[in-house]
Amino acid sequence: MTTAVPMVEHWRGPFLESVHHGHAVVCDETGQIVQAWGNPDQVVLPRSSAKMIQALPLIESGAAKAFSLTPQQLALACASHQGARLHVDHVSAWLDTLGLGDDDLRCGAQTTRDAEYHADMIKTDAPTCQMHNNCSGKHAGFLTLTRHLGAGPEYIDIAHPLQNAIRDAWERTTQETVAGYGIDGCSAPNFATTLHGVARAMAFFAGSDPDSAAGRLTRAMALHPELVAGEGRACTNLMRAMNGKVTVKTGAEGFFIAIIPEKKLGVALKISDGATRASECAMAAILVKLGVLNAEHPETRKYLNAEITNWRDVQTGWQRAAPPLC
Repeated sequence: MTTAVPMVEHWRGPFLESVHHGHAVVCDETGQIVQAWGNPDQVVLPRSSAKMIQALPLIESGAAKAFSLTPQQLALACASHQGARLHVDHVSAWLDTLGLGDDDLRCGAQTTRDAEYHADMIKTDAPTCQMHNNCSGKHAGFLTLTRHLGAGPEYIDIAHPLQNAIRDAWERTTQETVAGYGIDGCSAPNFATTLHGVARAMAFFAGSDPDSAAGRLTRAMALHPELVAGEGRACTNLMRAMNGKVTVKTGAEGFFIAIIPEKKLGVALKISDGATRASECAMAAILVKLGVLNAEHPETRKYLNAEITNWRDVQTGWQRAAPPLC
């Protein structure tokens, strides 16, 4: 099949009100497809779901060892955090160890998505800065590798040595030549590949030795889910629900990946209309189908077979997986 398939349904009472279509691939450690929905050869931009690929050179180059990076910092290098005080404090301390500051980042300023922290910032008239950006941990990793390479400060330039190292990691793990690139929300290049290629890369992570670069990044994310996303976020909630045995990561425009070391499986998912609510539900459904997530866990029920309520807290419908995922 080469067309997107129904993946998520929204019901209002007895009426099927909305349907989200998409593509998904599950690969084993050899890179072979175990199961697929839609078109495995769909060319995609994995967006932030592929940050662990972008972080591979940070360890493989020796930079992580040279700068004594902790598992928390490795998790942040793969994070799309919500700019909570916890995240900003960690990134600030990391930059301090490099003798760098907010102005050295190239991700752009972004308002914190942590409501309590945002309220405190308004009360104290504190400025929004680049460390609040959801990608600031990744960029702190970029700066660490840039410093290790002795390269120039414009690390987001496609011709920069850091981006060359990332391209190499991308092609090694996906086993495909990149199909071009787009500029991500944080201004870094995001390489394009097929959905099969992304799933193959995630299976590479799943099958890697725990002490390898890929294994260390996978384990760091699983051990520190609060740093990967944040309180109330799907990545954090689902990793906690699976007791750190599975690593998941969202990306913009309806992308989601999963790394399952116990089964040596990698999953890549793309919702065609870019809806995050649909990618979260569809990924939960796939993880349940693969036997690594309990369908009745309270965190699962926030996304799969989830009640839809109105402003008076009256249930008006359901968010469910569409038949192809059931």
